[in-house]
Amino acid sequence: MREGKFIDQNVKRWMGYLETSNDPDEQASRFVHLLDDLSYSKTHYKDSKTTKFINGLAAKQYQAIYQHKKLDFGRLISFWKYELPILFAKYQKIYLFTLTFFIASVCIGVLSSQQDQEFVRSILGDDYVNLTEDNIQKGDPFGVYKKQNEFDMFIQIASNNIQVSFFVYALGILFGIATLYLLFTNGLMLGTFEQLFFAKGLGWQSILVVWIHGTIEIASIVIAGTAGLILGFSFLFPGTYTRIQSLRKGALDSVKIIIGLIPFFLTAAFLEGFITLHTSMPKAVSISILALSFLLILWYFTIYPLLLRRAGAQFIQGSIHFEKPQS
Repeated sequence: MREGKFIDQNVKRWMGYLETSNDPDEQASRFVHLLDDLSYSKTHYKDSKTTKFINGLAAKQYQAIYQHKKLDFGRLISFWKYELPILFAKYQKIYLFTLTFFIASVCIGVLSSQQDQEFVRSILGDDYVNLTEDNIQKGDPFGVYKKQNEFDMFIQIASNNIQVSFFVYALGILFGIATLYLLFTNGLMLGTFEQLFFAKGLGWQSILVVWIHGTIEIASIVIAGTAGLILGFSFLFPGTYTRIQSLRKGALDSVKIIIGLIPFFLTAAFLEGFITLHTSMPKAVSISILALSFLLILWYFTIYPLLLRRAGAQFIQGSIHFEKPQS
């Protein structure tokens, strides 16, 4: 879309945001929309005045929401300990659907790569495949992880992971179709990537190296996809609510999930930037990091939410309540 058309479509709404609103729901809605606009503008008109203007509006809206609020560490702890896991238990079926869809996409990538070698290049690109094959011949198949300064790599990866996951989430507003498409393409790439190394006899080595950071990174993308489908399904299937009420509720819940993913994005970026590049580390260390990452995701996003649900846990107005006695 041309920048002028993008401005014409949104300028009235942006001008309306210049007027202060004291409604918390309206403030949250404005902030979410501005983040979406800012992400699009940064992608297509990175250094334009439009991007700077939207960024200023978003900053102003953020200040309007938080400038009068004191940091409540108890509330913060409750969010991580109870609110987010309880929220995740509520949407466990959507999470399982998203995970199954993603795994199926990975399998398609693996099978397609096995049947057609040109498929690998069409998905990963000639440059990446040539670079990888060159590194394999040099005896350093994962040399691509050693080309940057660790801190620069950490910042770049964290930014990229957050951006990709935000797109996966935000596009859920299009009835979840675009979110499923992005999950499919990412799954296809992952399956193709792994098959490339397995075909060279380096499959298990790739798992021990790449999945040090990939376990948390891929899980976070799948969970971002879950948030996107929550957003899309809240409009498609409003239940007893009006579509607008259901959409607001779904948007609030899904935004909390995305916010909850930020520490996981940073952890994955840290592992990739500072740990993955040590490709010759002892297998016991690699396996330990892999196992701990997997158990963290399994516990926090699956087992713990189910335990809270069985205990009848509910998070109401900033505090935890149990409908039945804890066993």
